[in-house]
Amino acid sequence: MFNRLRNIYHDFPQKFWVVVGASFIDRVGGTLLFPFFSLYITQKFNVGMTQAGIVLGTFAAFGLIGSMIGGALTDKLGRKNLILFGLIFSALSTLSLGLVNEFSALIFLAVVIGLLSNIAGPAHQAMVADLLPEDKRQEGFGILRVVGNMAWIIGPTIGGFIANRSYFMLFVLDAVISCIVAVIIFYYISETKPETDKEPESMLKTFAGYGVVLRDYAYVAFLVVSMVMGIVYQQMYNTLSVYLRDNHGIEPQGYGFLLTVSAIIVILFQFQTTRVIKKYPTFIMMALGTFFYMLGFGMFGFVTAYWLFAAAIVIITIGEMVIMPTSSALATNFAPEDMRGRYMAIFGLSWTLPATVGPSAAGLILDNYNPNLLWYVGAGLCALSVLGFYILHLWLGKRDRFNPPEPESEPLPAS
Repeated sequence: MFNRLRNIYHDFPQKFWVVVGASFIDRVGGTLLFPFFSLYITQKFNVGMTQAGIVLGTFAAFGLIGSMIGGALTDKLGRKNLILFGLIFSALSTLSLGLVNEFSALIFLAVVIGLLSNIAGPAHQAMVADLLPEDKRQEGFGILRVVGNMAWIIGPTIGGFIANRSYFMLFVLDAVISCIVAVIIFYYISETKPETDKEPESMLKTFAGYGVVLRDYAYVAFLVVSMVMGIVYQQMYNTLSVYLRDNHGIEPQGYGFLLTVSAIIVILFQFQTTRVIKKYPTFIMMALGTFFYMLGFGMFGFVTAYWLFAAAIVIITIGEMVIMPTSSALATNFAPEDMRGRYMAIFGLSWTLPATVGPSAAGLILDNYNPNLLWYVGAGLCALSVLGFYILHLWLGKRDRFNPPEPESEPLPAS
């Protein structure tokens, strides 16, 4: 076990491991707060899930704009400074969210925070792509998934207990952790933007490069299918906590434990899973992972026992372990080296657009119809995505960048 871990460590550059460590600390702060944010909104402001969904959708909608700006700035100015800006702004904005007392002010903050806090998103992913060769990216993103889920063991478990006493302390802790990560990035990570012989672009031309990305129709098709699946996946972190509380009497600690179960599975099996799935065509793996989503999210609509909710989480987590590293590696493999920031910003659409419409649509169902309908609709959307990824495999599957490399043949013995 120790030798295997040591070999994994030496397979990747040292700067990558610094990024991994900083990502872990940052995710601990986020997981203290994020899973309980819907509960905080509905409890503090005495509103339903529809209004909470509007707030979450506002974050995502303006985050989309911020991500687009950040993608262009990443390619123009580099990665490090944008990441530092995002961390410091995140600390300040998190505190402001904890101090606001009016629901209308919360909407205003969602606009400003969504716009500015997402500027650094494409820079994070571009930095990882800069640091790793193409054949290591899928495993590298898998490692980031492992440490991210280690944070899910710590964050929701602690956050659930703190939330029962003081939601404001969750905001304070998240802000402090963002500042700690900013210090680590400042001192230990240098700029990773690749040098290029091309003439420097004007800022206007850099933004115009988004037209090149959107004319990559194969990439756009991949994003559209991912968005359909993403609408369903978003419910696990936005809507599920409220659904379990209001329809099954499961308190925040119970929801936090479900997320912890998911995290433990990822920690134990993500790296082995990634090493297996990278041997198979990427779009087939995306279809397989989404099939597990279809099963797991569909179960929420008809099970009632807590252990069955845990079983559904296990099934969803298997899908996550296939989808997350594969989708990130796919996006970076689509991108030319000098356009990684913009490609990754557009890749963010596959999560931010679902986050914009998903919570509000889910809130309408939860507040006005049979709540179980939400999960039946989700299973249907996942089935459409499975079909979509299979069609993409038929269309693009023969291209080298979407297939595993051929195994090296053994040399013939000398005669």
